Amino acid sequence: MKIALITGITGQDGSYLAELLLEKGYMVHGVKRRASSFNTQRIDHIYQDLHQDHINFKLHYGDLTDSTNIIRIIQEVQPDEIYNLGAMSHVKVSFDSPEYVANVDGIGTLRILEAVRILSLEKKCRIYQASTSELYGGLAENKNEKGLYDEHSPFYPRSPYGAAKIYGFWITKNYREAYGMFATNGILFNHESPRRGETFVTRKITMATAAIALGEQDCLYLGNLDAQRDWGHAKDYVEAMWRILQQDVAEDYVIAMGETTYVRDFVKMSFAEVGIAIEFNGEGVEEKGYVASCSNPDYQLEIGKQVIAVDPQYFRPTEVDLLIGDPTKSKTQLGWVPKYDLKGLVAEMMACDVQLVQKQRMLRAAGHKC
Repeated sequence: MKIALITGITGQDGSYLAELLLEKGYMVHGVKRRASSFNTQRIDHIYQDLHQDHINFKLHYGDLTDSTNIIRIIQEVQPDEIYNLGAMSHVKVSFDSPEYVANVDGIGTLRILEAVRILSLEKKCRIYQASTSELYGGLAENKNEKGLYDEHSPFYPRSPYGAAKIYGFWITKNYREAYGMFATNGILFNHESPRRGETFVTRKITMATAAIALGEQDCLYLGNLDAQRDWGHAKDYVEAMWRILQQDVAEDYVIAMGETTYVRDFVKMSFAEVGIAIEFNGEGVEEKGYVASCSNPDYQLEIGKQVIAVDPQYFRPTEVDLLIGDPTKSKTQLGWVPKYDLKGLVAEMMACDVQLVQKQRMLRAAGHKC
């Protein structure tokens, strides 16, 4: 039985990866930060099966800022594979906490690599480092001849998050070359799901769309509607992570869909899933979205009602306007084939969030706090 250690297991990617590895017969160990409130919602369903014989799952309290803690956990677990998904991954927030994001996302990666080396596990343990499309910075001149970012495109990070992740990328590559470690980077472009945190733009949009349709919210405030992102489903992307560590040779891979979509169009797609057409007028901070039509009798929205506005507080000090990745290497070498397209992703997120908003409304009506 293979043993896997996942940092960031309580996050979107960590929860999907844990499910995948358990299905493949792994013993899965996860690292979670200590908090005064429960933060295991995404993996609670795994907890519920802990007493079943086929479940092999254990959690450890830990923090990527604590070297001795990381060494102790790795020594105790003796993993065959480490998936370092733990990070402060909100780009906008990284401008407010640049030192913290450097410590966790940059030096945290070094702590894992050095722990494996100190414990003489270089030949036993394979390491996956969660890298990011934010490394590229959206510069047009850095794209390849197909107009996409690939494994050879130059980096130009435009945020403290991207800068910290670039250290994680290069230190992983350095340890691979210096010590012969099977250490890899997965340069993942944006990947979403119903488990995405509600402060990330896609989930913010689908949650607000559901709330507006059900009369629980008046308006959704967003930042840069002209930003374009290459969005896929987190379920597909964690499969790529696993495939990367099953290769004979450690290499770095871009994981992406190869298509890019405006934030504005993601909004339109989300509302369309509940039968509401949105029309945008204006430019820049004056741009607004209005209800153009509503074909679903379950939702009574007035035609012409404003439901989208731009709020400058959500702008980043330095914007990345366009990201689109080239998945050629991952598809050819890994045999990776995504099961979801963007429409399927949006449909799943909207269905889940409509149910969530309805449940919250029922709980409030029954006198419960949501």
